[in-house]
Amino acid sequence: MGKLHLGLAMWANGDWRGSLLAPHGGNAGMLAEYAAVFDAVEGNTTFYSGAPRAETAAAWAQQAPSHFRFCFKLPAELTHRRRLVGIEAELAAFIEALAPLHDRLGPLMIQLPRDFGGQELPRLAALLEAWPADLPAAVEGRHPDFFHKGEAERAFNRLLISHGMERVMLDVRPLFATPAGEEPGLLKAQGEKPRVPLHVISTASSPLVRFIGHFDAAINRQHFAPWAERLALWIKQGKTPFLFVHTPDNREAPALARDLYAEVARRVPLPALAAFPGEQQVSLF
Repeated sequence: MGKLHLGLAMWANGDWRGSLLAPHGGNAGMLAEYAAVFDAVEGNTTFYSGAPRAETAAAWAQQAPSHFRFCFKLPAELTHRRRLVGIEAELAAFIEALAPLHDRLGPLMIQLPRDFGGQELPRLAALLEAWPADLPAAVEGRHPDFFHKGEAERAFNRLLISHGMERVMLDVRPLFATPAGEEPGLLKAQGEKPRVPLHVISTASSPLVRFIGHFDAAINRQHFAPWAERLALWIKQGKTPFLFVHTPDNREAPALARDLYAEVARRVPLPALAAFPGEQQVSLF
């Protein structure tokens, strides 16, 4: 029997004060509060800012329990600006910067540019050939080539299977279920996320799902119902899925993640999710 790792796009969000996070507190304690409930995080900060400083990574290591998993994204400098070419030294330095977290690294995410298609797969193949054998990874393709069920997609999937790496499954169907209208949060989120089809496939042992929710709870429940079944099946098969939950502005992401976890727990035994630290403190008064 496998297990389910659950997390959000980040651990530090001031909007979560009084719910996931305690009503009052400094930024330094946010990771510990977050990790009291969730056991994984996407770690998008590295995509924009690059490798953390040594003291920062060491501080994260102190705050995160041993079962916690960081799924950092490769920096955009390597994936988008350099397009995986000539990045050996920078990749080695990035991995070295994460050394304090070596036992708490989930799949590092390689998010490919939207215009990185089948013709550039040799670049990805070269990267995966040189990838450290003990470091899990997951690749998110966004080009239409990887969703047409043609030779490019087959080659993409074969490449991941051969290296034991997951294909990130980005589910944006809830986000795009309605027009954005005048809702600024929905409009912004729809502008930022790629509207790609969903292809459900696990190419290794740790399926990684990024579920991009809507403000409407009914829409989220409708689209997540098949995921609850699939995640339960993977767990029964001995796989270890990662589920990362987003909402358009991420304010309601913790509550949505808790609801979705409960849906999976109705189908397969899962440990109880801890109460939110902020809600616990509020209840004392």
